Amino acid sequence: MLTPKHCIAGALLVYATLASSAYAAWPDRPIRIIAPSTAGGAADTFARIIADYAGPKLGATFIVDNRVGGGGLVGVAATAKADPDGYGLVISSAAYNAIEPFVSANPGFDPRKDFTHIAYVGGQANTFVVSAKSELRSLADVVAAAKTNPVNYVTPGVGTVGHLLMESFASAAGIRLQHIPHRGASQAMIDLVAGNVPLGTMTWSSAIGQIRAKTAIPVALSSEKRVAEYPDVPTLREQGYDLAADSWFGLSGPPGLPRDIVEKLNALVAEAMKQPAVQARLANDGVTANAMSADQFTALVNADIAKWEPIVKKMGLKH
Repeated sequence: MLTPKHCIAGALLVYATLASSAYAAWPDRPIRIIAPSTAGGAADTFARIIADYAGPKLGATFIVDNRVGGGGLVGVAATAKADPDGYGLVISSAAYNAIEPFVSANPGFDPRKDFTHIAYVGGQANTFVVSAKSELRSLADVVAAAKTNPVNYVTPGVGTVGHLLMESFASAAGIRLQHIPHRGASQAMIDLVAGNVPLGTMTWSSAIGQIRAKTAIPVALSSEKRVAEYPDVPTLREQGYDLAADSWFGLSGPPGLPRDIVEKLNALVAEAMKQPAVQARLANDGVTANAMSADQFTALVNADIAKWEPIVKKMGLKH
């Protein structure tokens, strides 16, 4: 005679078998990757690199969905609420997943619980740059100038990695800096190059064009190591400030994503980032793409949340 316990166990076994069969057919329809940025932005670029490589390998169509808004939160929140079936993914990042959720009063998701983190895609340093039209030429010059009067600086926006780094630097140096946020790195760089603002911080790839044109001068990097193209630019740590942070990007999905799908996508992302053409493109932008397991990437996300949440709260950025 079957007991209620046996009935429950049998039902669970049937459910697991059906679920396994359903996922075994994955993918059998288009896969959507949300890029929480405009076309041409870093998230969009990484989404298309993954889509172009993984699509043919899986025999599937990938759709890159540029869903902008809320500092990336709109697109990220949509994925947090998606079905865990492998058809709704998102390009995650330090800003979208570890900073902006604590800046916003209503991010629409729990950054610790509402995602399955699949694969690390790549990361790059932030750089502190000064305008070639200013009198500043080094980080020491910035500190000396700010000891007398607050120095204005631009960033791509409130709550970006660069914003938090610059404020952390100001606190460590005991100086006053005045933040002038912009809507994106390109607008911030225009202001800096014109000489309207003497100092700025943004990702290396956002600044490299003007650095090469010598209209912006890099004075510090947030990375652990110097970049090969500009070996004379020291890191913040080399200049006495215990600050280091990458602006990383990854691939994530909703909570409960099946492990076999996670592992398959993780392997495909690692393969995509190793392609010679992709490597050349990343090197040109100062992006490092070290392969990580899904567990390693999840640990990185959680470590960044633990690092940035108290800094955001201390700065009183929530709105």
